[in-house]
Amino acid sequence: MMQEQIKRATEFLGLKRSIVGLLAMVILIGMGEKMADRFLPIYLMALGGGALAIGILSGITNLLGALYSFPGGYLADRIGTKRSLLVFNAMTIGGYLVVILVPSWQAVIAGSILFLSWTAISLPSTMGLVSEVLPKNKRTMGVTIHSLVRRIPMALGPIVGGLFIGIWGEQKGIRYAFVCALILAIFSAIAQQILIEDEASDKKKKDAEKSPLTLIGLMSPALRRLLVADILIRFCEQIPAAFVVVWCMKTITHPVSGVQFGILSTVEMATAILIYIPIAYFADKGSKKPFVVMTFVFFTLFPLVLLFSRSFILLILAFLVRGLKEFGEPTRKALIMDLAPEDRKAGMFGLYYLLRDVIVTVAAFGGAFLWEISPATNLLTAFGFGILGMLWFALCGSDLSVEQRKAREAQLPV
Repeated sequence: MMQEQIKRATEFLGLKRSIVGLLAMVILIGMGEKMADRFLPIYLMALGGGALAIGILSGITNLLGALYSFPGGYLADRIGTKRSLLVFNAMTIGGYLVVILVPSWQAVIAGSILFLSWTAISLPSTMGLVSEVLPKNKRTMGVTIHSLVRRIPMALGPIVGGLFIGIWGEQKGIRYAFVCALILAIFSAIAQQILIEDEASDKKKKDAEKSPLTLIGLMSPALRRLLVADILIRFCEQIPAAFVVVWCMKTITHPVSGVQFGILSTVEMATAILIYIPIAYFADKGSKKPFVVMTFVFFTLFPLVLLFSRSFILLILAFLVRGLKEFGEPTRKALIMDLAPEDRKAGMFGLYYLLRDVIVTVAAFGGAFLWEISPATNLLTAFGFGILGMLWFALCGSDLSVEQRKAREAQLPV
């Protein structure tokens, strides 16, 4: 009886062996990543960098996210998920070594070129693996479980990183966090190579598309409209993104400690985790658009709520809102996969992020200059972009209807 229940649960959640390997990797490398890079703006300041250095870091994060996305998708299509993930892990380990061995803010930015690549360059691979391993009626659930598990280290990592700061101070504490991140990244590489099945991911696809221009021609009008809305919403997110920790720990009337900021991050991630699976279940049953619209609403509200949150108690409310912005994020990723051509999933996913993040890099760099004018200018500008993106998708966005999805599934092999 128990075995039957476990089998049903694993089928419901789409927990095949390769997916379990993917999730193990997400927890290990994510834990190390969030222990350290969540506090990167504070580390830059401790090493002598100022607002401009933080703006450069934020801009580089977005620019690399853009530039790495398409080659990440191409490499996944070309050599398979398992091999491509090993390459990406090696890059991350190299970046951590630079930061650990050379404690200067310039070295942190240089090392970030490698370790900040992880999420962007690996995401097309992981989404392609989900599409390949799971049947079409389980893709939203698969993306959701991936997103949910990603939030576990996002919730726990900042608390551990905050404790490191509390024990050893800002410089040594964050540097020691990078040492832990390095160790966990090595274990992640080992786990993914053992658990992800060769036959599921490493079939070479010699027809993988090299040209972004060719893929742009294959992008559907519905996917292009989603892309426009997503760009506007990411302006809302990225203008203040690097300065959220600065606002909480340095700017407000009653600044919070590193441990308290870790708790705020846990509140955010716990909120996201609680809503993921119910939303995935209902999103697979009908239209995805309402869930994506609600996501954009919460993205828009966060900078406004943050502006009026000047104590730890009020910041808890702000980070609850920030957690709710994940309401339909897995659904949005699944919608991208729905709207992408069946034989170009990873490549189209990478192209989407390439186009989005190249443009959004402007917001990340611009956020530093807006912050220099005033924090309020930064946060209110972000709120304005959120309004635009939310209204655009609410009025112009669309997705595949249930009937269209069923018709596509009937025509294509599972």
